[in-house]
Amino acid sequence: MFKSRRQKLKQKLKTTTQMPVDVQNQQLEADLFANEQIIKDLFKNCSDLITRPIHINNEPKIILFYLEGLTDTKTLDTVLLKPLMFQGLPNALNNVGSLGQIVEKHLIAATPVKTFSEVGKLVDRILKGNLAILVEGETKGLVVDISGSEQRSVEEPGTEVAIRGPRDSFTETLRTNTTLIRKRIRSTRLKMESMTIGELSQTDIAIAYIEGIAPETLLQEVRKRLNRIEIDAVLESEFIEEFIEDVPFTPFPQIQNTERPDIVTANLLEGRVAILVDNTPFALIIPMTFWNGFQAVEDYYERFIYTSFIRIIRFILFNAAMYLPSLYVALTTYHPKLMPTTLLISVAAAREGVPFPAIIEALIMEVVFEGLREAGIRLPKAVGSAVSIVGALVIGQAAVQAGIVSAPMVIVVATTGIASFAVPRYNLGTALRLVRFPMLLLAGVFGLYGIVIGFIALIIHLVNLRSFGVPYFTPIAPQIPTDIKDVLVRSPRWTNRFGPIFTFGRNKQRIPPGQVPGPQKGGREP
Repeated sequence: MFKSRRQKLKQKLKTTTQMPVDVQNQQLEADLFANEQIIKDLFKNCSDLITRPIHINNEPKIILFYLEGLTDTKTLDTVLLKPLMFQGLPNALNNVGSLGQIVEKHLIAATPVKTFSEVGKLVDRILKGNLAILVEGETKGLVVDISGSEQRSVEEPGTEVAIRGPRDSFTETLRTNTTLIRKRIRSTRLKMESMTIGELSQTDIAIAYIEGIAPETLLQEVRKRLNRIEIDAVLESEFIEEFIEDVPFTPFPQIQNTERPDIVTANLLEGRVAILVDNTPFALIIPMTFWNGFQAVEDYYERFIYTSFIRIIRFILFNAAMYLPSLYVALTTYHPKLMPTTLLISVAAAREGVPFPAIIEALIMEVVFEGLREAGIRLPKAVGSAVSIVGALVIGQAAVQAGIVSAPMVIVVATTGIASFAVPRYNLGTALRLVRFPMLLLAGVFGLYGIVIGFIALIIHLVNLRSFGVPYFTPIAPQIPTDIKDVLVRSPRWTNRFGPIFTFGRNKQRIPPGQVPGPQKGGREP
């Protein structure tokens, strides 16, 4: 009887259609076998779909659906199946008509249960690692969240290493990342809005912000840009970044990315918005300014005197990495009289016998250096750094001895490369390396005039950039005096009584007056 009923149902489905026309809106039927066949048709050729029927009177009355590897089978066996088998079935034998209520009652005692009547919503929950339960005679399915796929543990950051500070970093699991932020901001004002992007990937996205601090206009703009994204899959947060940035045709980043939860927390406290993407440890922070690229995590964990000195050094190294090769080419090619006589004689003696002009010499060395850097990244970690360092030394020494390049050019290129790595933000350092080549060509063609032209064009471009409506050079251009104290230097923490005005829209007080270090008036020194 049972076999003939199933065969008739299969024949009926084959004669009609193998796939529902509108899966999202299709309703579950009261016939358990019809629902089972619909789900199996949707998961056709999916060997990881597990179907576990529970029989009563030699006929299946309950069917469990889950994907192997995405569902915690230990929880399934110990928390769900055992209570159901040993407590639910005796009652079910006496009252089969209320079997759905009995199942729901026992499951609620173990873990939260949701009910869905649409096939599409039920399938979506199965794809996210949930357990789906279908009961004979019920037009609704029960969904239990017992997802438990393999995931990486919280480890030390690999790309943003700090001597002092927390040692945890984001992982590829969205809920782990939101937990790391929630541990630092234990307030109900911390909001985590969820959404899904990607037609096939169905990637979970979380928009994190602090209510009352993040501007409502910024939140509305973030939601609008995310909602208009239409893509088949989101594999990393960079997929989102390219869709929501203001100016795509620029090498300079307009959205900050980080794998450190303390950096995200600090930016949320300043009124920014963070976007967390499932399956990637890198979060996006909005908006970003040019000066954020010079701020390292240690700047706020070390003394402000040392931090201010290091920030000035970073800015000097940034300019050296941008203009040092161009200045060398311009001076040696067009303006040798601007160099000191002793230095000019030394450079001329070193360049004697070099077959290439300075511009070609510089381009060759820059390309070779970039090749060594890329090779060091792609090689295994155990040999990557050794190969890049040894390769640079061997190639540089051999090129000088062969007379292909001059020793001063090797020194200039090596210094430029080291200076470019001093920028804390990797994406800003990448923009720096890209802009260096046009500046080099301008210096080789026009000399110092070309460098000036390139500098003016670069400043005009950066001043006109926007990150979600915020000028890229804020708070220098436009000038905001109250915010400049945390740009090129870091003022003492107790002087930063107000948050950034460009995010708050007003000087919101963060530290009450009177919070200064040292013994207070009327106090005694220890």
